[in-house]
This record gives sequence, C-alpha cells and structure tokens, in this order.
Amino acid sequence: MLRQPLAVTFDVEYKKYKSTHLPYSLHNHGIPPMTKQRILQIGSLAGSATANAEVAERYEVLELWKAPDQAAFLRDHAQDIEVIATSAVHGCSASVIQALPKLRAICSWGVGYDTIDLDAASARNVRVSNTPDVLNDCVADIAWGLLLACARNIAWGDRFVRANHWENKVGVLPLGTRVSGKKLGIVGLGRIGEAIARRGLGFDMEVGYHNRNPRNDVEYQYFDSLVKLATWSDFLVIATVGGASTKHLINETVLRALGPKSMIINIARGTVIDEAAMVRLLAEGALGGAGLDVFENEPKVPDALKTMNQVALMPHVASATHETRRAMLDCLLENLESFFATGEVVTQVR
Repeated sequence: MLRQPLAVTFDVEYKKYKSTHLPYSLHNHGIPPMTKQRILQIGSLAGSATANAEVAERYEVLELWKAPDQAAFLRDHAQDIEVIATSAVHGCSASVIQALPKLRAICSWGVGYDTIDLDAASARNVRVSNTPDVLNDCVADIAWGLLLACARNIAWGDRFVRANHWENKVGVLPLGTRVSGKKLGIVGLGRIGEAIARRGLGFDMEVGYHNRNPRNDVEYQYFDSLVKLATWSDFLVIATVGGASTKHLINETVLRALGPKSMIINIARGTVIDEAAMVRLLAEGALGGAGLDVFENEPKVPDALKTMNQVALMPHVASATHETRRAMLDCLLENLESFFATGEVVTQVR
C-alpha cells in the first residue's frame, strides 16, 4: 500500500488554518469598539483559562448558566439576542432557539455539534459554526496515547509502581501487546480519523476504515461493514460524529467481533458505543481492552470500568493542550467577529 505522508506538526496545520481565515487575536488586535455587541453565552468555557474573560472583553455577555430561572432569563432578553456563544459540551437546544426570535447565529467552541439542535437552527435559517481542524492533531495524539496505554499496560504499570508492588516484589505486571505491524481499524475517516491513520503508518500498521461510503482519495482498505472491520482489526479507533445517527453504532455484535485479543479506543462521543455491553464484555474477557476519553453519561463513569486494569480512562480532554485551546478560542472569536461584521460565520457547520 502506498503510504500517506506522516502527520505534519500542529504549528504547520494552524498556520494553514490561519492563512485561510480571518486574522484574530485579542493580544494583537486593534482597540475594541466603544459599544460592545451583545451575545448570549450558554455555559462557561472553563476548558480554557482565559476564554470567558476574552469573550467578555470583546462582547457584552449575557451568562445564561448563571441565571436562577433560565426560561425567565430568555424571555426577558428575547428581543436582545442575535448571537449565541456555546461549546460542544453545553450545546444549544431547540427550546433555546425557539425562545429567541431574533437569533441569527450560534458559534460553538469545539468541533462536535451533536449537542446543538441543527434541525431547529436550520428551520430558522440560523448559522451554526464550530472550531474544526485546529484540534485534529491533539485529538489524534490522545487516541494514540490511549492505544499505547492499553496495549502496553502503561496505566496499569504506573499503578503497579506507585503501589510499591515492583519494589516489594508483589506480583508481576502481565505482558502487553505489540502495536507495531498490527491492524488499525478506524470508524470515521474524517479529518481526525486521517490524523490517527497517518500515525498508524509510522508504526508500520495496516490501516482499514469504515465510513458510510468509501473514499477515492485514500488507499486504506475500506470495509462496508462494521463487523467485518472489527473482525479484521487488532485496534479499533472510534472517530465518527456523535448524535442520534450514531448512537450505539458500536453494539455488542461489533464488540464481540473485535474479540478478546483486540482493543477499542474511543475519542469520539460516548454514545457511539453501547457502554453497558462494552463493560459486560470486558468483564467476561470477551473484549481485550478499552481506551476511553468519552463516556455515554459523562462525567459519570461506570464503577466497573474504574476497577479494570485492561482499561485506560481519560476525562474527555483530547483537545486539552495550551496550543489547541488557544486556537479553538481564536476560531470562536473569528466566527463571532465575522458574523457581526458580515452576517456570515467563517467555519459554518450548516
């Protein structure tokens, strides 16, 4: 198979992004306008240390999440709000959209938009934007971190050492599984899926994928069935979109096809996997391991997962690096600025 180029660095990707989008940074931007535009912010952008302050520096922010009675708050400000700022975590429901007759744009901080009611937005001709591309590499890196942690017992080994089992010769850490030269299956070969695949080539892996339709611009092996891909894969990485259309896409049948010697990695959305079935199969030994950054009812994580040594867990932080969160905030601010200036967002979802 013809190899794809190795992943380019984050800096190169970000420079490419910036070269095709409106320049923005509050640190080197001009003096803010005397009168601030008003926006509604659904929830705190706590995933970035400076996001809330920088948005508030630029705009008059109505903080919905702090309102004791949110329905009354929306009624009181219904005629004042044309733009919403939100995140992939907080989203925007149909009820919020319907409560704001003058709403024209929803600008989200994050790549996922399954928590935004796109149908309700489309019915009102409301623009929706996200922050794509700038987080591809960091999300792919976490997918690979989880994959390696599961295959080579890294999280387990860390606990083993901290508990002084090695020093006191209490038990033996089990053998791990080789990664190089194995078969890497990817569910959802989009931008993030491609970044994950490129990293697999660096480990001399065969790469296969499942999408709704095959792509003619890659030479990775296409599987028209999730069961076929799972049966073939040593490691199955979930990188598809979330939402109702993919809920429990990875069901018990797919998980059993993956088998006791293979592992599943999820950096997409927790709802994509039938979590109860996954936990049961892991407990039975019918599934070899799991690396999870997302969960079906997060932040609640099944207690059984916390006791399993063949599982590596992260608290939905795939994009959580200084560089990526800065780029995500810049993209959000660019979309807000662009809409108020031109009536259009830069990175429109729909």
